[in-house]
Amino acid sequence: MVAQIPPSEPGKVQPKPIEYPDSDGQPMADNTKQFHWIQTIQSNLATIFSDDPQVFVAGDLLWYPLEGSNTIRQAPDVMVVFGVPKGDRGSYMQWREHNIAPQVVFEIWSPGNRFGEMLKKQMFYNRYGVEEYYIYDPDRNELNILTRGDRGDLEPVENPQNWVSPRLGIRCQLDEETLTLLGPDGRPFSTLLEERQRADRERERADRLAARLRELGLDPDAIAP
Repeated sequence: MVAQIPPSEPGKVQPKPIEYPDSDGQPMADNTKQFHWIQTIQSNLATIFSDDPQVFVAGDLLWYPLEGSNTIRQAPDVMVVFGVPKGDRGSYMQWREHNIAPQVVFEIWSPGNRFGEMLKKQMFYNRYGVEEYYIYDPDRNELNILTRGDRGDLEPVENPQNWVSPRLGIRCQLDEETLTLLGPDGRPFSTLLEERQRADRERERADRLAARLRELGLDPDAIAP
């Protein structure tokens, strides 16, 4: 993406447009386990907020918080932004989104992550306005949650085992084996495969019903609710 710069005064040399790349050249995930978690969280959050046109959910999307700088950026594994419309984006340029920062960010730890790298991410999210920051390590089954405290900084949640997100309404249940995320309706997050299988079953059931109605000489479109 290239940012357009307003016309300059006559005779003044206009600076080159600043490019905001849509990719940082890094893979979305280091392994299948990390990829599974990223997809599961992103797809389920997108489903939860599918009826709200002003909630944007994205995975591995570059976020540029400041206009004029293409080096200050992060690509959260999953981010949720309240107050901006759904839609496709090559990157999230905050100044074009009513200057609204992502309120919720998820990072899935992988063996390729380094402590220093994750610390830099935390400092970035703290500085640029994230309200809830979730870090899950599926190999160690460790969950860390940070939220905005009274001092205005991201502070660790002391007991994340049964935490309910103020923004998302989801519950985090951490047992000895894994993390379970529950939607606002209390149902566990499903995997993409489970969602696809359920949609396939519903479509097959509808097709069978339509075929039966046609056998009876009825038009299924005419009696559809």
